[in-house]
Amino acid sequence: MIVAGFGFRAAATADSLRDALARAGKDADALATAADKADAPAFTDFARTLGLPVHAIAPDTLRAQHTLTASAASRAARDTGSVAEAAALAAAGPGAHLLAPRAISGDRMATCALAIGGTQ
Repeated sequence: MIVAGFGFRAAATADSLRDALARAGKDADALATAADKADAPAFTDFARTLGLPVHAIAPDTLRAQHTLTASAASRAARDTGSVAEAAALAAAGPGAHLLAPRAISGDRMATCALAIGGTQ
């Protein structure tokens, strides 16, 4: 299973998220983001158009993930290097690994990282 994890600013749109996923370069089987962002209108609209399940990741679970990149903003706000990478890893399950570092949307409002489950 491939999970697309997302980090995004409050001003992000569904197009921001779509662009970040396209830049990540692969289709996903599920989506994930921080629990407090999972109900954001842009994210719910985006998820609905894809028809994929959404995983809302708790703060302590995000913090426990080892990310490839380190954003100062993510570190300050969430105590993780990348919300997108951490969310993807957490939702993909034990033994998961990232396919690549996060991709950033052209408008810089959203990031997306893809993780593959440890059983693949």
